[in-house]
Amino acid sequence: MNSLTIEDLKQHAIEFVTALVKNDFASAVSRFDDVLKNALPQDKLKDYWNTLNSQAGSIQQITGISTAEMQGYRIVFVTCKFGWANMDVQVVFNDSGLISGINFLPANDISSTTSTYKPPEYADQSAFREYEINVDTGEWTLPGTITMPVGDGPFPGVVLVHGSGPNDRDETLGPNKPFKDLAWGLASQGVAVLRYEKRTKAHPEKFKAVYGQNCTVKEEVIDDALSSIRILREYPNVDPDRVFLLGHSIGGSIVPRIGKHDTGLAGLIIMAGSTIPMEDSALAQVTYIYSLSGQLTEQQKADIELLKKQVEKAKDPGLSADTPSSELPLGIPAMYLMDLHRYHPAEVAKGLSLRMLILQGGRDYQVTPEVDFEGWKAALAGKENVTLKLYPELNHLFFAGEGRSTPQEYDIEGHVDAEVVHDIARWIIKG
Repeated sequence: MNSLTIEDLKQHAIEFVTALVKNDFASAVSRFDDVLKNALPQDKLKDYWNTLNSQAGSIQQITGISTAEMQGYRIVFVTCKFGWANMDVQVVFNDSGLISGINFLPANDISSTTSTYKPPEYADQSAFREYEINVDTGEWTLPGTITMPVGDGPFPGVVLVHGSGPNDRDETLGPNKPFKDLAWGLASQGVAVLRYEKRTKAHPEKFKAVYGQNCTVKEEVIDDALSSIRILREYPNVDPDRVFLLGHSIGGSIVPRIGKHDTGLAGLIIMAGSTIPMEDSALAQVTYIYSLSGQLTEQQKADIELLKKQVEKAKDPGLSADTPSSELPLGIPAMYLMDLHRYHPAEVAKGLSLRMLILQGGRDYQVTPEVDFEGWKAALAGKENVTLKLYPELNHLFFAGEGRSTPQEYDIEGHVDAEVVHDIARWIIKG
């Protein structure tokens, strides 16, 4: 039996998926055993991967990793968010540490759909009720939930806007449901909350058929957020003059743009919102994840160099809608990047008169305090209606932890930190 540990194999599996993302199929195949090399040579692997991307959308990020053992083989499941679906890349290793099988499967959502949600201590279930609603945006209907405090109100309200990928209304990631934490925690303190299924989650095939490679954040995020704001304003017991918008991750980055569309909002809450271009963020994340294993391997160095070239392509003034997504970081469509290139979150926020609360985890490697949070601080310095707060021990999900944050950390059950929930509730109610 090879001396590689299961942690080594996890890292190898991530490197294999990263090679696919970079369209470096020669590197991917070099990790196969002889049988798999013959069965799935480089050209066939390329076709296999391109077919998956056409069906599921381009990959957004790696969100989790798990393992299993079967008949002497060790299996690593790398869970990925694609544009229109969550998928598990199943990587099977033989006893020599070579890949002897791969498969692409719909992500195992058993933990998120059948397991019992264990509420955080700050959620008082006697203090609120939940009501199922639909968010209608033209031809799109999205199921959602309004969590309403008990009483006559009128209560302040907040709409939650998800991060990247096909998120459900709870922003489920492994065993965790950060948006459910926020909804139950805020409603326990007198704030009504609307959360909804993302369009790419509720209608993945239709979304792909309608937009394909021409999708931008307007179709993916903005239109449905604006519809949700209108619904919450009109909902019984909600104060229409005190409706706020909260965005997490890319949702946080886009919140100022939504605020520019709807100037009647009472305020914006930005949780882990990036201020830098998406391609730069992708390069920083891959570099960080590779650094976790210590000194970079030659293959990792090559992966990073290829990604740097794709980042340069993304920044090329000649970038057009015809640029193949295979030439761009993480296979992101050119139209999506071009749309974001015209938008500068911190500068747009600077031009708004809305109150803003900007929150950042100190252990967040996806949206970093050193770059992104400092970007908000620099742009919004001197604005008296802006509050910024850094939580040193929290990660991208605003869960507490120690040491350097890792992708595997998201597989550990946790909750949005109580201090964060209390800070948001106090800030909303104060306004």
